[in-house]
Amino acid sequence: MAGVSGPGKFSKRTDGLSFESTEYGSGVENAANKAGAPLAKTPDVRGARASEVRAAAQEAVTPLYAPTQRPEEPITSGIPMGAGPGPEVLGMNQPSADTDADRQKLLSYLPALETIAQSPSSSQSFRNYVRLLRANLL
Repeated sequence: MAGVSGPGKFSKRTDGLSFESTEYGSGVENAANKAGAPLAKTPDVRGARASEVRAAAQEAVTPLYAPTQRPEEPITSGIPMGAGPGPEVLGMNQPSADTDADRQKLLSYLPALETIAQSPSSSQSFRNYVRLLRANLL
């Protein structure tokens, strides 16, 4: 019987066995598992050098006073007015209160929202939102 193991980093097995030893029992099973399928290869995870990061960042940024990179694209592209495509090109679902069903659903929530807006703990921005919602729905 061996003595007591040391604390922390000085600890070691006192029975003389290692994890992958065949006497321990899991060594044979572990070797069989390794032989059954190839082990995954770890990709190179070394970080990029600071100079490489700076060089990549400078290539991607267009200077402030540089000429436009898209001379044929209208300046209003991406906004819901003017020439060019609107926000629908972003592929995001835009909330719509144009249909009667959506309008009725928002109207059904309005009394509860107004009650919350009148409480002393509600914020001024929430009160303004409820006023705007009420003005647009009624």
